[in-house]
Amino acid sequence: MKLREVFCGAMMLFSVISCHDEPIPKPKAKIRLEYPQGKLAELETNNFSFKYNQLAKPEVNSENAFTIAYPEMKGAIFLSYKKVDHNLDQLIKDSKRLSYEHAAKADNIVEQPFVNPKDKVYGALFEVQGNAASQSQFFVTDSTEHFLTGSVYFYTKPNYDSILPAAAYLQNDIRGIIETLKWKD
Repeated sequence: MKLREVFCGAMMLFSVISCHDEPIPKPKAKIRLEYPQGKLAELETNNFSFKYNQLAKPEVNSENAFTIAYPEMKGAIFLSYKKVDHNLDQLIKDSKRLSYEHAAKADNIVEQPFVNPKDKVYGALFEVQGNAASQSQFFVTDSTEHFLTGSVYFYTKPNYDSILPAAAYLQNDIRGIIETLKWKD
């Protein structure tokens, strides 16, 4: 009986010693954020119409200012409309200036031109990479009467790595707005 107790004790001691691995630090985990693909709804104003993600909540702030809110993401796309009155160059210049004001905090700004001659929609999308206040901005115009600008903002301190999935999602929605935009006469 004693031999058996000694054997069991030795086996227990051996298993404890041999199964003990050196601790290995684990990498920091990252949350994988996935957002549902929403259906499209139409927003119509006196000057233009476009399709937007139905998961968002459009708000009319004034006759020429709109917000497309994404409460789940704590973010929004802010839109501002202006009539072109022999001031197109200045409107484009101001829009680009506002986009490049984020350069101080941004790692990079990628300008993507947009041209749709069929619907007379011309403009640019600015993807701002880095810890800037706005991750995306754009302007579109028909070059004679209409000018629309938009910006993405989140209701949180900018941390590019944390908001990147939401920023990419809203940037895709901005592309959808630009691609479905129709001016009214």
